[in-house]
Amino acid sequence: MSKGAKKVVLAYSGGLDTSVIVRWLIETYKCEVICFAADVGQKEELTGLKEKALKTGASKIYIDDLREEFARDFVFPALRANAIYEGTYLLGTSLARPLIAKRQIEIAKKEGADTVSHGATGKGNDQVRFELTYYALNPEIKIIAVWKDDNWKFKSREEMFDYAEKYKIPVPLTKAKPYSSDRNLLHISHEGGILEDPWAEAPEDIFVLTKSPEAAPDKQTYMEIDFKKGNPVAVNGKKMSPAKLMDYINTIAGANGIGRVDMVENRYVGMKSRGVYETPGGTVLWAAHRAVESITMDREVMFMRDSLTPKYSQLAYNGFWYSPEMKTLQTYIDATQENVTGTARMKLYKGNCIVVGRKSPYSLYSEAFATFEKDQVYNQKDAIGFIKLNGLRLIIQNMLKNKR
Repeated sequence: MSKGAKKVVLAYSGGLDTSVIVRWLIETYKCEVICFAADVGQKEELTGLKEKALKTGASKIYIDDLREEFARDFVFPALRANAIYEGTYLLGTSLARPLIAKRQIEIAKKEGADTVSHGATGKGNDQVRFELTYYALNPEIKIIAVWKDDNWKFKSREEMFDYAEKYKIPVPLTKAKPYSSDRNLLHISHEGGILEDPWAEAPEDIFVLTKSPEAAPDKQTYMEIDFKKGNPVAVNGKKMSPAKLMDYINTIAGANGIGRVDMVENRYVGMKSRGVYETPGGTVLWAAHRAVESITMDREVMFMRDSLTPKYSQLAYNGFWYSPEMKTLQTYIDATQENVTGTARMKLYKGNCIVVGRKSPYSLYSEAFATFEKDQVYNQKDAIGFIKLNGLRLIIQNMLKNKR
């Protein structure tokens, strides 16, 4: 799988694992290492990354701004599907990995590299997301997945800390706070350390994007979000690019304590894992999108799309972003969004994200039909036959029961 590696493109975050991996690849394979860091919204985490990678031994580093592509081509398609894994997780890490791996393959081609590498462990989902993307886009590429490599001798993070200290490699984690975090425009995830105990409450000092609901303002914040064909395009009447819109909503929603999730999820490899997520902007967008859909989508179309959402979410979570079944699903889902154009008015208050208004030029809602007051368009007696026909099978069932 990785024999004869000469030039390796490493998916590099500057965290503990990839910081150690740069040096380890050079020592183990005597190869050239090119680092690649995707800017998908990490902000200050990218500071000093270039100097650190070169100092650790990389021959060069790419730091590519992929924020707009991430929001437009990965987050927004999932939003159009209302994708949510196991009813809770808005797929922040899952959606970023196929984009990072895609760009990694492109850099490998540009640089004439024969190998790609990542730091995902053999226990997690990211290994699958990276490697399935590699296979989908370049089946001939060699892969060094270090945690599954026979030459990899580290058994714990403690050993990796010692290795980093030996080679004076700066790492963002400490032995006292060994949390693993992954940040992008959609969310930040927290795993490891005390969080491995599902009974232990997450300490307040791990949170980055959100205030606690208790510390959020005592006054509600109103926000109007405009959608066009299922995509958010403006906030409070101001048009923004996808990445800027997400960044803006993240700031406001996070300040109002919105988007914290603490869950135990089922990893694709078969084990359960506890993760703590902050998804402030995504939480608001998900609720606002459903609000606009509620007045613009036909009932049966919505029912069918909703029945496919769990499968879509599972495919994204499991790393099948570039699979034929995902492409087919996305095509159908996008067709359902043709008239999902309108505005949702949201009230944000101490961790609560509440829909308080929705409107659309394509609204299927008719006050004339829905009113409890006197109307001229609906004959309530029509419901008599409707109910009897729908109740016929129940009547027959009861008759048979009484004959026994």
